[in-house]
Amino acid sequence: MSRYDNPIFCALDTTDLEWAVALAHELRGHVGGVKLGLEFYYAHGRDGYGRVADAGLPVFLDLKLHDIPNTVAGGLRALSALKPAIVNVHAGGGRAMLRAAAEAVQPGNTQVIAVTILTSLDAQDLKDIGFDAAATGEPTQAHALSLARLSKSAGMAGVVCSPHDLAAIRAELGQDFLTVVPGIRPADADSGDQKRIATPSWAVMNGADIIVIGRPITRADDPVAAADAIAAECRDARDS
Repeated sequence: MSRYDNPIFCALDTTDLEWAVALAHELRGHVGGVKLGLEFYYAHGRDGYGRVADAGLPVFLDLKLHDIPNTVAGGLRALSALKPAIVNVHAGGGRAMLRAAAEAVQPGNTQVIAVTILTSLDAQDLKDIGFDAAATGEPTQAHALSLARLSKSAGMAGVVCSPHDLAAIRAELGQDFLTVVPGIRPADADSGDQKRIATPSWAVMNGADIIVIGRPITRADDPVAAADAIAAECRDARDS
């Protein structure tokens, strides 16, 4: 079960700065935080980030850094001035890159986590790009767990993982290892471009600390009501 009172981080995936700022203010008190990704950050950079952060919600800066160790460490040092609650790198960058990332950010300010396998990828996709775990017939979960183990051993505070890989990661790597879970859709929502999805209640019951939800909230007629309904579902799951 989540360690957060409200595990919802709303994904503000847009280039519309004013809309993102207004929605962040509107959702304050109804979600646990917001996520800003490549689309928003490439359009508006540090200034745009600052305007959203001024709403007072924790920010997950979802930039998925992946490069040589020195470059990733330098990028994280530059980003650390923004004081995001969470920032991420790709676990596939390897042990040296993950260690450099972990060491680049001062403890206590920002949690650095690693992306295991994107929720838009399934076993066939992994096979297509040559990942050994998929090529040898091992399930996607095994590959995600392997990357999570590597991430923890290299000093990451946690991982981004599919809800389908969550239970195994939580069981092996413990309650203190942060789990951030995208691919979350209410039962009546469209899956969009996600392949490995789950409902909010299922994710919370299986150990998600944070669930990342975008379109079911941001495209709702009443985003606050949508967020409140999902938060209630998570509370019910946690209390059951």
